[in-house]
Amino acid sequence: MPSKGHAEWTGDLKSGGGTFSAGEGIEGQFSFKSRFEDGPGANPEQLIAAAHASCFSMAFSNALDEAGHTPTSVTTDAVVTLRLLDDGPTITKIALTTTGVVPGIDDDKFQEIAAAAKAGCPVSKALAGVEDITLDATLQA
Repeated sequence: MPSKGHAEWTGDLKSGGGTFSAGEGIEGQFSFKSRFEDGPGANPEQLIAAAHASCFSMAFSNALDEAGHTPTSVTTDAVVTLRLLDDGPTITKIALTTTGVVPGIDDDKFQEIAAAAKAGCPVSKALAGVEDITLDATLQA
């Protein structure tokens, strides 16, 4: 099933603005200030962060289950860093932080499965051009 998003921008870069939608019920506004100056509204990097956190959580939960360790929960945060480099704005880092409540697993196996899920999640694969994608995985008792 194809996933769809839509965006429209009006005006110039610094004083213009845009709106976006993704699927049903996800919509917002974005601007130069929301992207580069911590102004109100959303930005594309937040959408990437949400997509990566969601995809990783699902992939990790599935990998744990397939290994015989059905999780009670997997919670993931993603922080996407956008920097202005010589060749323009560039996503330079994505930091994933996940916590899993998984009965009956030791930390070594938890870390092994987390690393494999990071490598195998479709959004991680799509973002392979990002130089630095880190994962901090915590097994919660």
